[in-house]
Amino acid sequence: MSPLPLIFSAEVAAARAEGRAIVALESTIITHGMPWPQNLQTAKAVEAAVRGAGAVPATIAVLAGQLHVGLEPDALERLAQAQGVAKLSRADLAVCMARGGTGATTVAATMIAAHLAGIAVFATGGIGGVHRGAETSFDISADLQELAQTPVTVVAAGAKAILDLPKTYEVLETLGVPVIAFGQDNLPAFWSATSDIPAPLRMDSAAEIAAAAKMRAALGLPGGQLVANPVPLADQIPAETLAPLIARALEEAAAQGIAAKAVTPFLLGRLFELTEGASLKANIALVLNNARLGAAIAREMAASA
Repeated sequence: MSPLPLIFSAEVAAARAEGRAIVALESTIITHGMPWPQNLQTAKAVEAAVRGAGAVPATIAVLAGQLHVGLEPDALERLAQAQGVAKLSRADLAVCMARGGTGATTVAATMIAAHLAGIAVFATGGIGGVHRGAETSFDISADLQELAQTPVTVVAAGAKAILDLPKTYEVLETLGVPVIAFGQDNLPAFWSATSDIPAPLRMDSAAEIAAAAKMRAALGLPGGQLVANPVPLADQIPAETLAPLIARALEEAAAQGIAAKAVTPFLLGRLFELTEGASLKANIALVLNNARLGAAIAREMAASA
């Protein structure tokens, strides 16, 4: 077997050697989810939130063909300012690396890298899922299949609200992915703390979530679990406020022929404009919240290893 094609930051390498809790972080939120300089500021704040909650952050990205697990500060800043960065999922991760390219990892690609690195917990903003109109476009994120096959606990504020949320959770149910609402009975809806979708499962502590992951491994069940962590109420945007704005952004995307991987960045950008920056504020708050919960779960897992 060839050695794993991974490059660890000094901080992550030390944590691995010492058996400390580590939380994986994606990089598309840096390159495709937020404008400069908020993207760098947010990336640093999320890493600080993980450290403040007692774990080590491992931001994942492909730089010049090499898969980095943990980015040194100068590399993080270069990525935040880079242009033309590829958006990598399961299908194109290896191709980007083979060509010596630079790419930011989606939920799916981050899960793959985290599992290769032995990292069991990943905190992000929201997962991808079933796009609206998927019954004709078949536009369904690879994130869902990844959750079904890669054993990583993903902490997110649910699926992104621009998606068809009921269909997304139906697909996750079909794939056998545990969807766990944290501390409430309904699923969150990304920028909104709640939705009208009942949660299939509810857990109220990091210890319970860690124990569930350990039991899945003991049973030999494939895949990970999705922990749907609601955005703090003080930072949420009510669903009724967002609904007409999302509809307008979707109409604009369709009119401009925007499709495939370009859809989500376009919609996030338009909602930033249409909410006069409120969507970005909520996005930052929910990512920080997820980072803290992810660190708590990783600490429980490390303690029971």
